[in-house]
Amino acid sequence: MTDLLQVGRIGRPHGLKGLVHVELTTDRTERLTPGTRLLAGDEWLEVDTSARHGQGWLVRFVGVADRSGAERVANRPLRAEPIDDPDALWVHQMVGAEVVETSGVSRGRCTAVIANPAHDILELDSGALVPVTFVVGMTGGVITIDPPDGLFDEL
Repeated sequence: MTDLLQVGRIGRPHGLKGLVHVELTTDRTERLTPGTRLLAGDEWLEVDTSARHGQGWLVRFVGVADRSGAERVANRPLRAEPIDDPDALWVHQMVGAEVVETSGVSRGRCTAVIANPAHDILELDSGALVPVTFVVGMTGGVITIDPPDGLFDEL
């Protein structure tokens, strides 16, 4: 089986008809499209309905029809298979990848991707920080960047 990614968390029950609060940890809202399967703890659940609710979502899973069913699945992490999108950059693929400038200069390995309101930032093992806006591609475990002059001058 493919390695699963954590995509959110089931929170508390909502009402009496099997709804639960769900917080996504991804911007891929299609994770909550009806028919989607998610692993909640050690149990696969299928999304029946979902709707935005405040900062999160209200979700009903197939077979979870009442408050006791909602309580049974509450407070579990949600995991799913990676989405195949060749144009997307995925954190789980970037961490550990070598970072190389378009000129061929290696800048080290990505140790983390820092969430930032403007743009996410690659943290390199050298301590350098590279905004993802300078990433021009990723293939075969290598992230190619086109940084502006001076980005690495302080190192």
